[in-house]
Amino acid sequence: MNTKFVGIKEFRQNISGYAKQAQTGDSRLVIMNRNKPLFELKPFAEDVYLDSFVESVLEAERDIAAGNFYTSAEVKKELGIV
Repeated sequence: MNTKFVGIKEFRQNISGYAKQAQTGDSRLVIMNRNKPLFELKPFAEDVYLDSFVESVLEAERDIAAGNFYTSAEVKKELGIV
């Protein structure tokens, strides 16, 4: 799998094309803003099933409802970004 670096503006303008590329499974995109990576877009591994993904999301929602999460301010403080 190859990696392509894309600026956030270009990604936003061509998001449907990049989504189609991700579906083919042959490339991964790293979305950049001012030479800093923001996030990556890559296809699911073939052994990842939608059911397990949905269960992970539901588990995360339960954690949030129970108060088991960190705020962005707490994460920034822990990383020394504040």
